[in-house]
Amino acid sequence: MSQSQVSQGIDYYSDSYRDSFSRINAIAIVGEQEAHDNFICLAELLPADVEELTRLGKIEARHRKSFEACGRNLEVTADLAFAQQFFADLHHIFQKAAADRQTATCLLIQSIVIECFAIAAYKNYIPVADDFARKITEVVVEDEYSHLNFGEVWLKANFAEVKEELKAANRQILPIIWRMLNQVEPDAKVLGIEKQALIEEFIARYSEALKEIGFTTREILQMSIHGLI
Repeated sequence: MSQSQVSQGIDYYSDSYRDSFSRINAIAIVGEQEAHDNFICLAELLPADVEELTRLGKIEARHRKSFEACGRNLEVTADLAFAQQFFADLHHIFQKAAADRQTATCLLIQSIVIECFAIAAYKNYIPVADDFARKITEVVVEDEYSHLNFGEVWLKANFAEVKEELKAANRQILPIIWRMLNQVEPDAKVLGIEKQALIEEFIARYSEALKEIGFTTREILQMSIHGLI
């Protein structure tokens, strides 16, 4: 056990830790796979950006493999069925929006909400992660910021046309994010992550993104807490 493990008081090989890690690790793996698939789908909706979106999708696929390695390092089998159910509602909304060619909604889900969720989760995980996973996650989180930037740039450029669509999508999506955070709370706590810290980090990142896109402070306050109980 390394010095960082001792100082944190976390036994990464305990049954309780590995049980919770099987679900958290699966969420990271499936989340990155969802991100890959979403970017490939967005490439069809935005043919002018197909090269960049395909590149972003490939990066997400590499992230999935990196988190699979984190599971192998702790000899944990990821509970992929749990994670697929975890993302089911968000997946359904994205697929429906894509079918309806609601590009702004798809970008809000993948390039803003999911990326902000990932950044919040990874930033809170890094200080309490095992040495192997920490090094991997530090690299991944830097990539996520660039993925967030793509959505911000496109939505800002088209803000006047998509503003109302974004508001409607936000009303549908944010309650799902809060449910996801509540669902993951017990396992996150075992890993040393507090739900309140996740919420605060997510709201901070999401609010910054909404501001960059063009929303006012008043609108951001209303949007960022929608569905939060």
